[in-house]
Amino acid sequence: MMIRWPVTLIAALLTVASTANAGDREARQWLERMSEALATRNYEGRFFHMRDSRREAMRIYHRVDKGKVTERLVSLDGSGREIIRNQSEVVCYLPDRRTVLVEKRTDDSTLLAAVPAYNEELEAHYNIERGPFTKALGRRTQVINVTPRDQFRYGYRLWLDDETAMPLKSQLCDREGNVIEQILFAELNFRDRIPADSLKPSISGEGFRWIRQDVQPQLAAGQVGGWGVIRLPAGFRLTAWRIQLIAGSNVPVQHLVYSDGLASVSVFIEPSDPQAQPMRGLAKVGAAFAFSRALDGHQVTAVGEVPPVTLEAIASSVTKDEAKTAPTPATPVPPQQ
Repeated sequence: MMIRWPVTLIAALLTVASTANAGDREARQWLERMSEALATRNYEGRFFHMRDSRREAMRIYHRVDKGKVTERLVSLDGSGREIIRNQSEVVCYLPDRRTVLVEKRTDDSTLLAAVPAYNEELEAHYNIERGPFTKALGRRTQVINVTPRDQFRYGYRLWLDDETAMPLKSQLCDREGNVIEQILFAELNFRDRIPADSLKPSISGEGFRWIRQDVQPQLAAGQVGGWGVIRLPAGFRLTAWRIQLIAGSNVPVQHLVYSDGLASVSVFIEPSDPQAQPMRGLAKVGAAFAFSRALDGHQVTAVGEVPPVTLEAIASSVTKDEAKTAPTPATPVPPQQ
C-alpha cells in the first residue's frame, strides 16, 4: 500500500538521506533485496517460531505463479494447524478445535512473522545499519539492524543470506535489544516451481465449524464511522478502516488500522456488553500486547506487536466524531528521550 506523506516528513526523509553514509545505503539495498526475494522466489522450508518460552516448528510453502503469491504454513507441533493465504483470503484450519477461520486478505505481507518489509519512509523512525557477516544455517549471512529512533516501536535484527538475501534468521527486539520474538530456519530450499498441490490443505474441513469474519463494505473516502484517534505517536497514520463481525459475536465491530509503514496497531471498537465487566488496562496476547478502555458505552481495544506505551497512547486518544467524517490529522505524540 502506497502512503501519501506530508511535506514536512518528506523534508525530514531528504535530510536523513543526504547524511546517510555508504554503509547505510548498503543496508537499505540489503533490505530491498530481501523484500524482493520474499515476494518473487519459490521456496519451501522448515523453521522455528519462538516467543517467550514457547517454540513451534512450522513448514512453509511459498509459490509465485504469474505474479500471484500463495502461501501455506503447516504446524509440526502435533496440533495439525494449517494457514493458507491466497489472492483474496486467509484460511486457518484448526483440527484440534474442529474449526476453520476465514477472513478477507487485507495486505500483501508474508505469513512469516518478525520479518519487516522495507520502504523508504522507514528511516524517519528507524535507523538501518549493517552488522557483521556471520553464519546461519551453514551459510554466509549479512546481519542488518533496524533500530527504532523512539520508544513507540520495536526493532529488528536480520540474518540475510549472502547469495539470495532471504532472511535465514530474524528477531523482533525491544529498545534495549532484548529479543521478543524470533524465527530461525532449520531448512530452506529454493525451487524453480512448486506444485499447486503443495498449497492445498491436508484437511478437508468436513464436519468442522466454519467461521467467516465477514467484512462489510468500507465507507466512502473520508468517512471512518465517526471514530478516530486525535493524538498519534509520530509516523503512525490511519491505513485501513472497516466494519466486521468477529468470531463468536453478532455485533459489528469497527476496526481501524494505524501503521508507520512497519509496525501496525489494530483498534477495535464495539458496544459494551452490559452483562460483562469492561476490560481495562494492559494485557499480554502472545507476542503482542493489548490495551483496553471504556468510552461512551463502547469497549476500545488497541492490539499490536509494539511497546505498551504505543498502545496506551493510541487507545487513550480514540474519540467519537459525531460528524462521522475522517478526523483532521492527528497531533503526534512527542518521543521521550
